[in-house]
Amino acid sequence: MNPKEPKHSDGALRILYIAPHQIWPTNTGARLRDYQLAQQLALCSSVTFMEMSQAAEEQHVAPDDSRIARIVTLNKSRTYSPTKIFRGLIGPIPITVLNCWSSRMASQLADVLRSYQFDTVQVEGVLLIEYLPIIREAQGCPAVIVDWHNIESEMMWRYAKTTGNWLKRIAARRTAKLIERAENLLLDNHVTHTVTSERERQKLLARRPGANIHVIPNGVDTSYYTARTISEVTRPRGQADSKPTILFVGSMDYHANVDAVSWFSRVSWPQIALNHPDMQFMIVGRNPRPEVRALASDRIHVTGTVDDLRPFYAPAVAVVVPLRSGSGTRVKILEAMAAGVPVVSTRLGAEGLEVEDGTHLLLADSGREITSAVNRVASSTELQVRLSQAGRALVCGVYDWTIIGEKLYGIHDRLSQSRPPTSARKVS
Repeated sequence: MNPKEPKHSDGALRILYIAPHQIWPTNTGARLRDYQLAQQLALCSSVTFMEMSQAAEEQHVAPDDSRIARIVTLNKSRTYSPTKIFRGLIGPIPITVLNCWSSRMASQLADVLRSYQFDTVQVEGVLLIEYLPIIREAQGCPAVIVDWHNIESEMMWRYAKTTGNWLKRIAARRTAKLIERAENLLLDNHVTHTVTSERERQKLLARRPGANIHVIPNGVDTSYYTARTISEVTRPRGQADSKPTILFVGSMDYHANVDAVSWFSRVSWPQIALNHPDMQFMIVGRNPRPEVRALASDRIHVTGTVDDLRPFYAPAVAVVVPLRSGSGTRVKILEAMAAGVPVVSTRLGAEGLEVEDGTHLLLADSGREITSAVNRVASSTELQVRLSQAGRALVCGVYDWTIIGEKLYGIHDRLSQSRPPTSARKVS
């Protein structure tokens, strides 16, 4: 455990924010969401961020301009160890939850809760459910918010349907059942929940109608993805005059993204490439798996990790999101819209977002439909401009992190005020 000293200490709301991964770098949707939400909360609160690091993972430090008061790092034990896999297959706790649990980290969490008194605790998802009893016993009886980056069981069920490996399919179905059971226990836990979309809220309420669930969507820093800033970072790299591209952005070690680019490259790209001889397909994202690297050719480029996505939006005619599995709302769509790039997505890829087909983006599900939609965008400057303007207006008005952060802070503030009087709270 490695706590940093707090950067400030005033009368602000005291929040403990716990995530099952490091806060930095923000190279996944979950990390980006956690970093941005913690930053927004820190505008009006004193935020302690408790992160979990993989055993062999490089330790990263958040930027100096981070407003977070204190960062505490817990080191996970080995994930997917033979013992955890065996327990996950035969026991009541899913492997994904076991990967985030250890008695050592539980003891370290208890130490932090004894050392600092918090008004509220935000817990990132069902993977941390085993730590709730410790939080419940904390001094001052902090109110608890569970933030669902996605519905984990839904994501696992979808993976079970799409994987071609029958052993993985069996294991995924078993794991999905256990995760769904854990999620239901979480919904029964009398805490406040936040989800990324109204669709997810209704899905969980169908299971537990009495659950207290709010929508806190994913967002985007719209000031970071402007035409001016994109131009400024693009010119020095000589990418302003690059050939037009079709762009995919995402972590390339995530199974849903691997399936998406592989499928698109097979069923849609050949015809698009034939119709547009100067076009290139750019796959941008960290840790590309071997099957993704194998897609590389003279007109398909696989970049791996990049420091700044913005230069890749400059030559992009469209961003494609051909997802067939996964869950949650797609930060990649919001970033593309903020950057003014038209989006072509499957309905699953865009689910949960307040978007209208033909206005903010183009929706297409089959390979033929995606090919047609990309060709339409690539062949029409008028359509490009219309989608670009509508998409940018939507994210500025609904999905900017400042708007989302104010709503989340309001939930923390109300919960803090509704706690029992100080004299009635447990004291360690």
